[in-house]
Amino acid sequence: MGETVSMMGNGSSSSASSSTSMTNLDGMVDGLIQSNCVVIFSKTTCSYCKMAKRVFENLGVPYTAVELNQLENGRDVQKILASMTGSATVPRVFINGTCIGGGTETRQLQKQGLLLPLLDRCTF
Repeated sequence: MGETVSMMGNGSSSSASSSTSMTNLDGMVDGLIQSNCVVIFSKTTCSYCKMAKRVFENLGVPYTAVELNQLENGRDVQKILASMTGSATVPRVFINGTCIGGGTETRQLQKQGLLLPLLDRCTF
């Protein structure tokens, strides 16, 4: 149900290249969020991440998963997400370009009947 994507870095360590690389990575993260209805930034070992994915799977809603612990630049992506959302924890769940929170918030929205209306604008 979920599609896992990869975001590769160039592995450069110089400060100028690192800054440029972070800018490029920031653009890649934003582009991924804007071009997919549901994006879950996750780690394969995280129970809250599994909970968030399960909510969408149970609803039959496709999502794009980015498994940060499987990416060479996963820590950098997590720093970008922390800057964007104010939280460094995973999962970070985005619907239609807006962060709705993590696993607990996703499940809570679903239980309150507020998650499906957020998905109405999606074209699957």
